[in-house]
Amino acid sequence: MFRTALLLGLLTCILLAIGYFFAGFAGMTLFLIIAFVLNFVTYWFSDRIVLAMYQAKEIPKSQEPRLHGIVEKLSKEAKIPKPKVYIVRTENPNAFATGRSPKHAAVAVTSGLLKSLEWDEIEGVLSHELAHIKSRDTLTSTIAATVAGAIAFIAQIAWRGMFMGDRRRGNALLFPLIILAPIAATLVQLAISRTREYKADYNGSIFSKKPLSLASALEKISNAALRCPIRGNAATSHLFIVNPFKGDSFVNLFSTHPPVGERIKRLEEIARKSE
Repeated sequence: MFRTALLLGLLTCILLAIGYFFAGFAGMTLFLIIAFVLNFVTYWFSDRIVLAMYQAKEIPKSQEPRLHGIVEKLSKEAKIPKPKVYIVRTENPNAFATGRSPKHAAVAVTSGLLKSLEWDEIEGVLSHELAHIKSRDTLTSTIAATVAGAIAFIAQIAWRGMFMGDRRRGNALLFPLIILAPIAATLVQLAISRTREYKADYNGSIFSKKPLSLASALEKISNAALRCPIRGNAATSHLFIVNPFKGDSFVNLFSTHPPVGERIKRLEEIARKSE
């Protein structure tokens, strides 16, 4: 809860700074009102914002009964309510979880994941995502994605303005570009620890009892991400089980995932110990 409050407080400070930069104290007043509205919306609706960002659609049990069956089984193992199940239409195999609590959670898989992975591997991926829900990682992760995503979007607009607008306008936009993108990245880095991925891998392998299936899935997803990166906001990369974006310098600012090779090595160690 402290990290959530910190993120929302930093959002307010950043918006006030933007308002002051462009319109002085009058701008600060306007952006203070905007900040209150955004804080409310971010806390209560950040999960819906993220799902909408990737055009995720809730998928009925009648359409994917086996997928729902796996989610139901893993939810019982994790002792949490079954989350809603969504699908994102993209060839990139990946998945993420969102929601402010286990009672208000959702898990989203891509159509590419269902096409590219075996069912045991899909179960491994879903076990990892439900481990995030169980640990209540999803509230902080989703708010971080929403806040940092908004800031990164402003920075990208500034970047385009520098090259597409006149020189004077470009110079005015240079300030938020230089300041806001690193701030957005820092917000994510502060809120999202790399150790949470190791923890979710470990707990997920306990729920599914299939650490090697998760390891195999991670390798396939990682290779696919290099071949066909997903389109989206780099500030949301920490939501996915593997970073799905092309690794340019802007994307690397937001890197929070530990190396896939290290994750696989740890999962193989878990499998050896459980034999």
